[in-house]
Amino acid sequence: MATEINRIARTESLFRDVNERIAETADRLDAEDAEFVCECADADCGERLHAQLDEYQQVRSDGVRFLVAPGHEEPAYERVLHRNPEYQVIAKTKDRRLARAARELDPRADDSPPGDQASEMK
Repeated sequence: MATEINRIARTESLFRDVNERIAETADRLDAEDAEFVCECADADCGERLHAQLDEYQQVRSDGVRFLVAPGHEEPAYERVLHRNPEYQVIAKTKDRRLARAARELDPRADDSPPGDQASEMK
């Protein structure tokens, strides 16, 4: 199980890092929206998700939240927080190990205020 947790965390973190670069570039170009990559656990996923930059920033305000294509959530580990036709916002709230890994791999971890959202955990 630990190997599965590590694989999911690494894959989703890689996609999140790509999206951080996309958001930075879009911001430099004064764009209001962008095409992001699905941040799901499937390393072969190449699905593109259209989102407003402010929506993406809201997702990224918490290190356990990810932007995924509809149906790409992992119900054993994730809870869907928001759905729309373009994407879903999921949170790593069903497994503490995965939530911890998501926070540790979050490129914004040093920028965010200290706090523990463990209260969202079941």
